[in-house]
Amino acid sequence: MPALSIKPASACRFDALALGEVMLRLDPGAGRVRTARTFRVWEGGGEYNVVRALRRCFGLRTALVTSLVDNEVGRLLEDLLLQGGVDLTHVRWVPFDGVGRASRVGLNFTERGFGIRAGQGTYDRGHTAASQMKPGETDWDGIFGREGVRWFHTGGIFAALSPSTLEVISAAMKAARKRRTVVSYDPNSRASLWKTGSGGADRAAAVNRSILPLVDVLIGNEGDIASALGLKQAGKFPGMAREVVRRFPNLKAVAATVRRSASATRNDWGAALWYRGKVYGAVKRTGLEVFDRVGGGDGFAAGLIYGFLAGRTPREAVDLGAAHGALVMTTPGDVSMATLAEVEKVVKGRDARMER
Repeated sequence: MPALSIKPASACRFDALALGEVMLRLDPGAGRVRTARTFRVWEGGGEYNVVRALRRCFGLRTALVTSLVDNEVGRLLEDLLLQGGVDLTHVRWVPFDGVGRASRVGLNFTERGFGIRAGQGTYDRGHTAASQMKPGETDWDGIFGREGVRWFHTGGIFAALSPSTLEVISAAMKAARKRRTVVSYDPNSRASLWKTGSGGADRAAAVNRSILPLVDVLIGNEGDIASALGLKQAGKFPGMAREVVRRFPNLKAVAATVRRSASATRNDWGAALWYRGKVYGAVKRTGLEVFDRVGGGDGFAAGLIYGFLAGRTPREAVDLGAAHGALVMTTPGDVSMATLAEVEKVVKGRDARMER
């Protein structure tokens, strides 16, 4: 099996680039959306969360391709993005029509859950600027050619937004592969995005299968990967990974988080990586205490990608991913607040004694 071929940092402007929608997350804290009187605002998006963590936690040079509406809400989102440190050169701003009929910023109302009360997310993201992105609006050859990118990441959430976003993903991946940029994809299946005329689970699986021939590294949740691809008999890792690679031999790696939720605030957490015919399991954390589970999978992806970009071994990469994902779930919001030193400490199995 061929190894991942990663371009040197000196040959590229960016270590990693993401394509996807970023929304405002409205968080009622410990309460419920339906009874909230105040919300805390965060930025978040499955693809963006990865490159933000690669920038803020792991210190890499990252960028985002998306589209935002040029109004006060869009500029609020920009202010949050600027705090994340991700390069916004390739963000496309579209005019505001005064009402939001043409395009708008997506909203995500998210409850963390507690104990037996599961977390819950409610989208308000129809007709967003990102969902209307089209091929030809972004100079992919310039990004992957003249500027240079070592790793490109996108996912099934963006693919689900509209037929045109699927076309954008395809164009971006083809340009990335032409320039020898590693391409990763997280199916990140969201049933709510495929309702009401979007084709349901069968259409979601067909879309994901159409994308996979352009992917080098598949990253997701153990159960989510199989369902997102329509592989009902694939089973658990590593059998699932081997079946996916058998069907899509272009894949060089398959990585997945393995989670069992005893409650909203206590999970068994682990991860595994299939790479070059071998399976590497991360340290399993039984009874992991969870403050906010949103973003844990994106945290895993960021740590794994960092491991490969930093030249770590496959085992070190999957352990970095699992440790970082666990830390992401100890803080509020979608995005990482961890440091590389904290990730390395968790990987080494040190305790949570206060440091002074």
